[in-house]
Amino acid sequence: MTDYSRVERLALCDLFDQVGPDRPTLCEGWTTHDLAAHLYVRESDPIAGPGIMIPALADTTERRMAAVKTRYSFTELVGKVRSGPPTVSIYNLPGIGHKLNTTEYLVHHEDVRRAVPDFQVRALPAEQQEGLWKQLKLAARSMVRSAPSGIVLRLPDGREAVVKKPTAAGSVTVTGEPVELVLFCFGRQSVAQVDLDGDPEITAQLQSKSFGI
Repeated sequence: MTDYSRVERLALCDLFDQVGPDRPTLCEGWTTHDLAAHLYVRESDPIAGPGIMIPALADTTERRMAAVKTRYSFTELVGKVRSGPPTVSIYNLPGIGHKLNTTEYLVHHEDVRRAVPDFQVRALPAEQQEGLWKQLKLAARSMVRSAPSGIVLRLPDGREAVVKKPTAAGSVTVTGEPVELVLFCFGRQSVAQVDLDGDPEITAQLQSKSFGI
């Protein structure tokens, strides 16, 4: 089976090389230089890593990111990200690293690709799409917990997963290819190519409010 975390890692690094350090991304306030620093400290800095997920430690992560941007040029950072995590890293453990990075690198690749108005949607391999769907069904419940309604994710072939039970506001069905559902659940609603079926007021909220991680 193809390691799509590595495929996306290398494709993102190639894109970094093409667009340079100052390209905006979908990560609010971050340029490509900031994103490269984030990816580097996430895998290589055990002090900075926890702040990515724990808000109380976010200031430490930001300081560590700023330090590596000063220490390394953008080209050097991209090279470090391209080479993969260090030997002593949870992201280098067989099986675990792949699972942790499959959606991480896909989403951040799209964060750069889709930060421009005329972005093109990629046609991903069926194997990759199926893998994304399997992971999303397991992870989406925690990702959409702050959504104002219930959420049903549905594929174009009719398969679906209830990832949040209906609330007083009812439920919304979100239909799209796995990659688009991943982007939707990761808070990239503004660029996710999905169809929403539900109460118009609630669907408008879902499209305009970032509730994912």
